[in-house]
Amino acid sequence: MADVIQIETPALGDRSYLVHDGTVALVIDPQRDIDRIIALAAGHGLRITHIAETHIHNDYLTGGPALAAATGAAYLVNAADPVCFDRTPVADGDAVEISDTLLVRALGTPGHTFTHLSYVLESGGQVAGVFTGGSLLYGTTGRPDLLGPQHTGALARAQYASAHRLAAELPDTTPVFPTHGFGSFCSAGPSGGQASTIGGEKLANPVLTLSEREYTGGLLADLDAWPAYYAHMGPANLAGPPGPDLSPPRPASAVEVRRRVEAGEWVIDLRDRIAFAAGFLPGSVSFPLEASFASYLGWTVPWGAPLTLLGETPEQVAQAQRELARIWADRPAAAASGGPARWAPGAPLVSLRLAKYDDLAAAMTAGRPVVLDVRRRLEWAAGHIAGARHIPLYELSGRAGELPPGEVWVHCQAGYRAIVAASLLVARGRQVVSVDDDFANAAAAGLPLQAA
Repeated sequence: MADVIQIETPALGDRSYLVHDGTVALVIDPQRDIDRIIALAAGHGLRITHIAETHIHNDYLTGGPALAAATGAAYLVNAADPVCFDRTPVADGDAVEISDTLLVRALGTPGHTFTHLSYVLESGGQVAGVFTGGSLLYGTTGRPDLLGPQHTGALARAQYASAHRLAAELPDTTPVFPTHGFGSFCSAGPSGGQASTIGGEKLANPVLTLSEREYTGGLLADLDAWPAYYAHMGPANLAGPPGPDLSPPRPASAVEVRRRVEAGEWVIDLRDRIAFAAGFLPGSVSFPLEASFASYLGWTVPWGAPLTLLGETPEQVAQAQRELARIWADRPAAAASGGPARWAPGAPLVSLRLAKYDDLAAAMTAGRPVVLDVRRRLEWAAGHIAGARHIPLYELSGRAGELPPGEVWVHCQAGYRAIVAASLLVARGRQVVSVDDDFANAAAAGLPLQAA
């Protein structure tokens, strides 16, 4: 009997899977930090014999080559993908025996990429699930625009056809196990739920309830920007990334931390928003170690730039290092822990005001502060504060000079991007207030809203 264990990566909105029969195991779409997969398999007394990649990923560095090297497992990758490492090539229709009772069958499901495969799991001759990668997600599909605008239309139509192939060829009771769709920017739209079946998707997923024209039209209209680091993931995954070195980064003295800040390097403060706002080293940038950490850092910081991590504890630094290793080719340049008293003893700290939308409404009544909205384009278009300036966070470093003089009140959807943007602006000498509040509270505060 097949058992499927989910391996969550909430910071990137993805899942990997460990599929086993009690003795041997297949891993689907492993993330780069393979130590947790190896430990999970060992904890269940399993031997990993196969690894399967649904597609060449755009949102993280795969752990497939490193896991194959560590375990000796066969590494299933589409024969059409021009990879630079050894693999077991598979194509549409191929069946691979995992054990006497487990078999996976490859189904060509292009749409997220041209060479995307889904894997149908059979146990004892019965369909036990389908691993859909970036094809059919819960309530949506994977986005079709990551390979460039010249391919988006064709991939959108292919995504529609692939979803319908899955629905036509598999029983309604088939559990669906996607890789994306739990907050990943690889998802074409909001994904709902934590589990589903082919039959459930037939009832609720627009790709299976709308016509092709309706689906593709709505899909293309709802596509927004994706993180800048995505551009580097495909080439790195074709080359075959090595496993990460998660040993502690080189400790940075207070003198070195100050030197790196003064040199204009990216010195990342990992503390929460309240701790950061209470006192921080001028020139450091706030990226709180929360669920959005890796995505927004990778979106904001030029890929491969030297990073110095500042944390309250060594464990906080280690967690940040692990999350970055999933999207970042290089190790941190250095790190320091213990809080500002340890990494900046005697150095003058600066503070930052945190506010609510009620405070912003009062400030707008009393004067004309500069209101900066750093959300993405579609968020802005759905509704924004009248008179606000719009610069998405990922563009702020290059466009901060567009802001007029005066105190800047910066906001986003829930406060994370606002504190990052506020720290970037403080480093440029601006007076800033960071709105640490949910945008749903803006209207109740009396702020005038309008849609684009």
